[in-house]
Amino acid sequence: MPKFATFFTFKGETINAYIERPSDRAAAVRKLLEGVNGKLESYYWMFGPYDGFIVTDMPDSMSAAAVSLAVASTGGFAHLETHELFTADQLAPLVAKAKAARGAYKAPGT
Repeated sequence: MPKFATFFTFKGETINAYIERPSDRAAAVRKLLEGVNGKLESYYWMFGPYDGFIVTDMPDSMSAAAVSLAVASTGGFAHLETHELFTADQLAPLVAKAKAARGAYKAPGT
């Protein structure tokens, strides 16, 4: 199953609501993902430009996009950013495809 990392930044009012009414956010994310046959691998809060990130197993990119849209529609986030992850053993086949594609590509102006 493909893995995805989603980085998030909450809006100030979302953080304020969480401080006033703490809840188990990992459980909420788990439940959301189960609705599209996904699975939460990890959930982290962090310092820096993002408030945290999750790593998920998702059936496909359409499911990942659907979750992103569902979460964005709540209005509680200032920023969401989702990336598909590739394992080290996927790198060689990925590079082979890139090499084949590059052979058929002409750069602009050439």
